Amino acid sequence: MSSELKTLIEFVSKALVDMPDRVEVNEIEGEQTTVIELKVDKSDLGKVIGKQGRTARALRTILNAASTKLRKRSVLEIIE
Repeated sequence: MSSELKTLIEFVSKALVDMPDRVEVNEIEGEQTTVIELKVDKSDLGKVIGKQGRTARALRTILNAASTKLRKRSVLEIIE
């Protein structure tokens, strides 16, 4: 069920970056919280984070909304 969250973040991230083939999304499921790890090419890191972290915040908001609907708690980590 929560792989929907992984797919969602993957889809949105690939739309944001210049090298969509370098986007990697991993899902680590804990007891209460699911951690979604997002890895992009170094040159695309700025696009995913955005000015003052706005894009990253927006991604987290989308993830929160989707995980609330699934009655789950999830966290997005952007890996450098």
